[in-house]
Amino acid sequence: MTDKPPEPPRSISRVPANRGSHLLHLGGLAVGLAGGMLAEGARRAARGELPQMRDMLLTPANAARLTDKLARLRGASMKVGQLLSMEAGELLPSEFTDILARLREDAHFMPLGQLAEVLETQWGAGWENRFERFNFTPIAAASIGQVHAAQLKDGRRLAIKVQYPGVRRSIDSDVDNVAALLRLLPLLPGEANMDELLGEAKRQLHQEADYALEARHIDLFRDLLSQENDWLLPEVVAELTTTEVLCMSFVPGDPVESLVTAPAELRDRVATRMIDLLLREFMQFGVVQTDPNFANYRFEPESGRIGLLDFGATRVYSPQRMAQVRQLMAAACAADATALEAAALAAGYLVETDSSQRRQAMIELFLLVGEPARHAGAYDFGNADLTLRLRDSAYAMGFDQGHWRPPPADLIFLHRKLAGLYLLCARLKARVDVAALMALRLV
Repeated sequence: MTDKPPEPPRSISRVPANRGSHLLHLGGLAVGLAGGMLAEGARRAARGELPQMRDMLLTPANAARLTDKLARLRGASMKVGQLLSMEAGELLPSEFTDILARLREDAHFMPLGQLAEVLETQWGAGWENRFERFNFTPIAAASIGQVHAAQLKDGRRLAIKVQYPGVRRSIDSDVDNVAALLRLLPLLPGEANMDELLGEAKRQLHQEADYALEARHIDLFRDLLSQENDWLLPEVVAELTTTEVLCMSFVPGDPVESLVTAPAELRDRVATRMIDLLLREFMQFGVVQTDPNFANYRFEPESGRIGLLDFGATRVYSPQRMAQVRQLMAAACAADATALEAAALAAGYLVETDSSQRRQAMIELFLLVGEPARHAGAYDFGNADLTLRLRDSAYAMGFDQGHWRPPPADLIFLHRKLAGLYLLCARLKARVDVAALMALRLV
């Protein structure tokens, strides 16, 4: 069957549901990281080395400690780890980010008893009588909740997203606690100010934790794409949806990564449609599904449709913001450095007090991002080293030149989506005429 659920993660652990337990977990994490740092320092000293604190901290063992602890905490703690791995990951050693990147896919399950408590709270006693079948083993788990397959008595197949208990109550304190951990440990360039990023993370998390809002976003995208045959979206089951349980029709299909062995023509078509959809989301709709996780896409071989899942990270942009980024993209496509600098100032990537060196570094970074759109004909993502060059450029800005700071907070999530699509196109070894798409959507 093409809609076979993915293999579930192996780990099950009770979600810490109060602030005190979250703080204890993070305190234990800080102690563990410090212990790992001291052990690494002792090993290097025994070899006659004089390592810097940063080198002692950023070891694979400490990366594993950080990833495992945040995966157990879920919620805001895990989400901040995800944001760090996507937005600042290029500033960290590859050994660290390779493990930290697991946070974009992995989380622990709730045990059955805790799941039953959540469902009875949301649906009332006897809720199971509404279903012909309810699979208590999740088919997916992430930072905010886990997903279960079910079937109603009328035969409808469902995907039900159940929020982890205590997530909404702990968002602000969790983000603050992780921020304190980041400030304590030298994980980022010394001058990096993460306040705006962390504040935006709180706002985004409160939205993602509102499943009723996500349901409205699903309805919005179904309406926007209703006249097109390329897309397959879930349908919300309103009578079973609450702020903490989202009930939807089951979207069949294979993981989008399964297309890696598909004919080149099919891989190119799927990648082209997905890039074009992102351009339309930002330039036409003003509404963007910003989560880049590959698991949010399915492919149905029988119909050739692309399944779109998970609209919790949907962002709404004002016409003014859309116009600013449109100007930035147009300047990058034209390789117009003067227009790029003006557009970067208008959008908030640069400020008037920035040095000429930082301005030039930012212009060069945007020119790299726009490389596929300046390429004549189909851009070969599979044979390009663009992601590596972007990483090297951002790393140089952060540490070699000391110019790094988070981008405008409301655009961070757009960056994540764009980066995720770059990586997916590279995984599929797709060839996409990005210049033609940009010419079509920039008008």
